[in-house]
Amino acid sequence: MIRKRYKILIILAIMGIVCMNGCQTTVSSEENKVVENGYMKISAEEAKEIMDGTKEFVLVDVREVDEYDEGHIQGALLIPYDEIEERAKMELADKEQLILVYCRSGRRSAIAAQSLVDLGYTNVKDFGGIMDWPYEIDTE
Repeated sequence: MIRKRYKILIILAIMGIVCMNGCQTTVSSEENKVVENGYMKISAEEAKEIMDGTKEFVLVDVREVDEYDEGHIQGALLIPYDEIEERAKMELADKEQLILVYCRSGRRSAIAAQSLVDLGYTNVKDFGGIMDWPYEIDTE
C-alpha cells in the first residue's frame, strides 16, 4: 500500500516537472474544443450526448472498486487510474477508439487521460467527475 502511494507521488511529481517544462494546451480547429496535452476536456452533457448517440465508445471509470460499487455510470469499465498503464493494453486494445474517462471529482480522470495519451491513445475525452453527473447512475 505504501509502495503504491510512493509510485503515485512519483508519477505526480514527474508530471508536474514535465508540465513546468512545456504543457501544451491547444484549441482543436475541428470542434473548437480545448485539448490539454493530447486529450479533450468535455462536459458531462457532451459525454451524455456521445453516449446517447450512435458512436462507438468505451466508458472508463478510474475510481476505486468501493467507489464504483457505490454507484457508477451504466456500462462503465472499471480501471482504477493507478492501474491504467498495466491494464490498458489488454482492456483497451484499439488505440484509436473513443475513450470517455471519469472519476469522482475530475482529478484522477485527468491523470488517467494523460496516461492513456502517453501510451499512444489518440481519442481520449475526460468529462471530470461523477459528482457533476446530473444523470442516472447504476448502484447494482
